[in-house]
Amino acid sequence: MGVINIYPNKYVLQHLSIGKQLEKELRIRIISQHIQVGEILSENQIAKAYNVSRSPVREALRTLESERLLRLERMGVVILGMSEKDIEEVYDVRLMIESFVMKRLLERENNDTLVKELRKIHEMMHVAIKFQDMDEFSLQDMNFHETIIRSIQHQQMTIVWEQLRPVMECLIILSMRYRGLTNYRDFERILTNHELIIDAIETKENTKVDLAFESNFNDVQNGVEDLWTNPEMLKEVREYVEEN
Repeated sequence: MGVINIYPNKYVLQHLSIGKQLEKELRIRIISQHIQVGEILSENQIAKAYNVSRSPVREALRTLESERLLRLERMGVVILGMSEKDIEEVYDVRLMIESFVMKRLLERENNDTLVKELRKIHEMMHVAIKFQDMDEFSLQDMNFHETIIRSIQHQQMTIVWEQLRPVMECLIILSMRYRGLTNYRDFERILTNHELIIDAIETKENTKVDLAFESNFNDVQNGVEDLWTNPEMLKEVREYVEEN
């Protein structure tokens, strides 16, 4: 198993345990199909490839099994990957979470602090695009939506989000790389959609809320469908880090 480091943010990785670093790297390799569905790996094979002990490998594999990306068997690790249906369901859950959160925000008396924080993140997204850094843009996009979700301080909703977040992060990173390689101008539209979300939270106008959700979620979910069925494009997308 040749090692290609394709997780975008090495600064983030170096502040995590070895097990968590390995978990993030393996997750994006599985979702990007660098490790193929049905492939069988061993703990020893992974440990040798990444030059780590078996303990962090086990830690990472247990988490990825809980996400149903792989299955642990006596014969080794069987890669399950993600189907198109799996990806659609992830976006469905994300939409349910953010719809619920937005409803709470519209009922809340004051969202000024949240709006101010979102505008800061939005500006960082602009900077990422200025420097053609799709991976940083992706991570700021995740930060934008997570800030909204955490703002209502709903413990159970936060738990659901934290379970969804790791896979969602990979999907966004890969889809934004896809846009960067195929239609870079599309980022301006995405930035406009996020501005619309901020305005909807600030003004609490139902028409803006509806438009913000229709624009953002239809674009994000439906705009990259071809990516998940195109092996050659997936290969280009996952190798983006090595070329930049």
